[in-house]
Amino acid sequence: MRTGPLLAALLALGVPSLAAAAEVIVVHRDPGCSCCEQWAAQIHQQFGRRVTLIDDRGRSTFRLAHGVPARLVSCHTAIVDGMVFEGHVPISDMKRVLAQRPRGVQGLAVAGMPLGSPGMEVPGQRAQAFDVVAFGSGGEKVYAHHGPQ
Repeated sequence: MRTGPLLAALLALGVPSLAAAAEVIVVHRDPGCSCCEQWAAQIHQQFGRRVTLIDDRGRSTFRLAHGVPARLVSCHTAIVDGMVFEGHVPISDMKRVLAQRPRGVQGLAVAGMPLGSPGMEVPGQRAQAFDVVAFGSGGEKVYAHHGPQ
């Protein structure tokens, strides 16, 4: 069977996106952290990909190897399509940075575990304001702000 150039081009373009959609998202977490499970469930739902949680007692070494600044640490680190996500980063910010791929940005981080961030929702508790910080060779800068002004 002979395929035309247009069909061949469409198939070639479709294969990488299918491969990316099938990639497992691996999340290294502080052992036993339950809020990481809640964040991972949201990631699974929004990305439509399998998420694997790894209890990692050596996560500080993993974070360091992936360039996460010490002042931005949280309870889990994920690698999604080559970008690093530290802590309870909102999915909308993840999708935006993955689509934009800004120069000098290696990943996003939400330091600590602010109430109201994805995976840290607590019924009856008011959400805290928090920043999503972009980091990488371009330095650190606020990428997004969430919560009360």
